[in-house]
Amino acid sequence: MSYCRQEGKDRIIFVTKEDHEAPSNAELVADDPNDPYEEQGLILPNGDINWNCPCLGGMASGPCGSQFKEAFSCFHYSKEEVKGSECIDNFRNMQECMQRYPELYPQEEDKESSQAEASSSSVSAAPTEGSALPPETDSTPATSTSESAVSSDSTSLIDNQTAS
Repeated sequence: MSYCRQEGKDRIIFVTKEDHEAPSNAELVADDPNDPYEEQGLILPNGDINWNCPCLGGMASGPCGSQFKEAFSCFHYSKEEVKGSECIDNFRNMQECMQRYPELYPQEEDKESSQAEASSSSVSAAPTEGSALPPETDSTPATSTSESAVSSDSTSLIDNQTAS
């Protein structure tokens, strides 16, 4: 025997094997554009900004959320010939706020330097050609083969001179 139960916003329907064997007579409901659970884009059908859009990456919340909203709203609703040209102060306020929270809003050069540090540490952790030290203590960059050849030749010349 099939039955239905409501739990919050969900409706749970229990069906029997016989219910599954019969063709469905369920009616599909058209999507409601005002449904808060329905995914929307950045701009809602009425032209407003959807501050809950995941595409904003949480910028609308947090310590600089109000500055972000002011700057983004100004740009979105701008009627100027050069769109957003009247919003420079809003964007400057947002940038100043973000600079006060570098751990939350890293600057582009911060991202690049942290990526460079990560890649250089992985390079220095690898054994280098001609290295006599174990990889974890070797911090010298790898030498080119021509430099290696010159240094080994000059070492043998020094050895030959001291031997004579």
